[in-house]
Amino acid sequence: MRNSTHRGGRRPRTRRPLALGALPAALLALICAGPAPGATAPGAGSPARADVRTGTHPDGHTAARPGAVRGPGHARTFDVAPARAALRRLLPRHWGQFTLVPDTTAAVDTFTVSGTAGAITVRGSTGATLLTGVGWYLQHVAGVDIGWPGDSIGMLPARLPAVPSPVTRGAQVPHRYALNDTDDGYSGPYRSFEEHQRQIDLMALHGINEVFVQVGAEYPYYRALQGFGYSAAELRQWIPGPGHQSWWLLQNLSDFGGPVTERLMRERAELGGRIAEQLRGLGMTPVLPGYFGTVPPGFAARNPGAATVAQGDWAGFDRPDWLDPASPVFAKLAAAYYAEQRAVFGDSAMYRMSPLHEGGQTGSVDVGAAARAIQGALHAAHPGALWAVLGWQDDPTAELLAGVDTSKLLILDGLSDRYNRLDREARWGGAPYAMGTIYNFGGHTTVGANSSVWIERFGPWRDKANSALAGIAYLPEATGTNPAAFDLFTDLAWERGPIDQRAWFADFAARRYGRPDPAAAAAWEELRTGPYSTSSGLWSESQDSLFTARPSLTAAGAAYWSPRSMRYPAGSVRRALDHLLRVDPALRDSSAYRFDLVDTARQALANHSRVLLPKIKAAYEAEDLTRFRALAAEWQDGMRMLDAVTGSDPAFLLGTWLSGARSFGADRAEQDRYEYDARSLLSVWGRRSTSEGGFLHDYANREWSGLISELYAPRWAHYFAALDEALVKKAAPREVDWHAFEAEWAARTTRHPNRPAGDPYRLAAQIAAALPPAAAGR
Repeated sequence: MRNSTHRGGRRPRTRRPLALGALPAALLALICAGPAPGATAPGAGSPARADVRTGTHPDGHTAARPGAVRGPGHARTFDVAPARAALRRLLPRHWGQFTLVPDTTAAVDTFTVSGTAGAITVRGSTGATLLTGVGWYLQHVAGVDIGWPGDSIGMLPARLPAVPSPVTRGAQVPHRYALNDTDDGYSGPYRSFEEHQRQIDLMALHGINEVFVQVGAEYPYYRALQGFGYSAAELRQWIPGPGHQSWWLLQNLSDFGGPVTERLMRERAELGGRIAEQLRGLGMTPVLPGYFGTVPPGFAARNPGAATVAQGDWAGFDRPDWLDPASPVFAKLAAAYYAEQRAVFGDSAMYRMSPLHEGGQTGSVDVGAAARAIQGALHAAHPGALWAVLGWQDDPTAELLAGVDTSKLLILDGLSDRYNRLDREARWGGAPYAMGTIYNFGGHTTVGANSSVWIERFGPWRDKANSALAGIAYLPEATGTNPAAFDLFTDLAWERGPIDQRAWFADFAARRYGRPDPAAAAAWEELRTGPYSTSSGLWSESQDSLFTARPSLTAAGAAYWSPRSMRYPAGSVRRALDHLLRVDPALRDSSAYRFDLVDTARQALANHSRVLLPKIKAAYEAEDLTRFRALAAEWQDGMRMLDAVTGSDPAFLLGTWLSGARSFGADRAEQDRYEYDARSLLSVWGRRSTSEGGFLHDYANREWSGLISELYAPRWAHYFAALDEALVKKAAPREVDWHAFEAEWAARTTRHPNRPAGDPYRLAAQIAAALPPAAAGR
């Protein structure tokens, strides 16, 4: 998505996924040996498919597996082993002090926490809800945080504190959805199963129950389309590399970052199947991509009776064609797609589709009839399944909604906190929707969110007469940034009354580092009133950094689609940095403190770039060479400090992004191809027409160590050298082909560290010493 719509600390993949063809025997062995949650998933060999039918029924219950028992009113026991395994991963030193109990009498999405010191009992309606209860206990009783990223669990006492009296909580909305369509691209298309598993654990801990699963979604297309006139080689060329597959699934592009190999597709399908099965094991819904008509070029010529509509251009890419869902071939292809998908991923109760996303052409197609056929094909394969559609720009249109059964539809509103005067019931005719937020675009490392808007709107929107609000939708374009925003947004769905933002941030400051601290409280109060209280009206994300911008004396932002000016007083972050540096030394060892300190120092320095660049411009225009050189040197010193401080935390390393991409290649050529896929997304994004004509260069900019030193700093140094030369020669500066500069970087295969180095505290203190103090109230 473009803003018109990261990962946390990564580690190298520890092992290659199993080959799909080997899965049935492996799965059988695991079943015989006993439960090993998420260890394998339904798989598919090639060309034969595994005949696996586990999954989620349309009523939302997990498909029957050994040990599952249903009682009256769908009350059932369930295997707590997946939740206990997650708990052991989350709390390796304390998991044994929890007893997790399936509650067959509890209301849906309800947990109860009780217990004495060292013996905590959590009862819940699903495995994920049990973990949500554990999360509530950690937050409200133990006073620690497991964030995304960073945690303070090292501050837990050896014996966990008692629960003063039993507490029962239930979700205030049935749908707690997570992950944008772009997350797999911008957060990390080459992540390992262990990294995905960690994120599932975190989402369960924070009350999410529906998760989009995109990894491996290309494989059902690849398999199904071979029955409709396409060779395997043609399809491998058409399918883009993993870094760009998010936009292929959105029908925006094809054929970039590849070609992909069949081996890669099979391994990614196996990975996606394991992710889906991990979610099912916890009682969560894996939301799978549905089929709405994307086809390769020439489909109608190869399939008599098919009618296709050319979709035109998206940001410099030719979009894939759209097969008219009302044409007779559509139902056959959709059935083939869902059959192939089922063989690898199992069934689900929820499928994600956004026809005509960000434009597209309807041609002579009746949109209502098309939508009816799309939903009909979905229900033919998965009776009663929910269709999740993104609320974005003008979608979903009234024409689309008129053609479907909206009781089987959920709109994921990506604009809930962005604009004012919104009436979702009037706009969508009473169709159910989830209040969503997209506070991160492209994986930017900027701090902040419109969190005060969430609090102001959620309760009144839910409680008003004839409300159609049925959930929350956590939709940042990339996850793994802004842990406070993740915590607060997911809390909305579980708090019975309105949240007091000031009190919430004060409590967050205390648990984030393991106990109350005046300096921590002061730091987070500054961050609350600054970047976490930006207003609605035009933007849902804060400004990005000028250090990451394509060089210009008039640069106002890095990404074309980002805010062009500060959205909060810069002094709030500057003062927060000073406060964080004063936090009690006893609280500085946690990964939460280190991440927050690095992130705040990074943001304070990034904000200063907006003060420094106008001074450089003024010196250049005054032809003051001495001052220009001094200010340019200050800018470059700032970038060196920025690279060093981000290099001290695992969440800000280019090396892990690149090594992950290379780990999926079978040989040097394939490794280089996937590295280009990953690098290009961060820089040129696509071809020259995309980078320049589509304004997508630097869309996914982020302040990461390695990216700063190898791309951003040399780019600015090159620019300042051209300006310096112009001042000396009293001539116009030479022209620079920035796309060529960036494309050369994207094609490199240089190595970068994937482990942090340096002392975060010392490096953050150096930044604080180099920056001017914040003026009062600014």
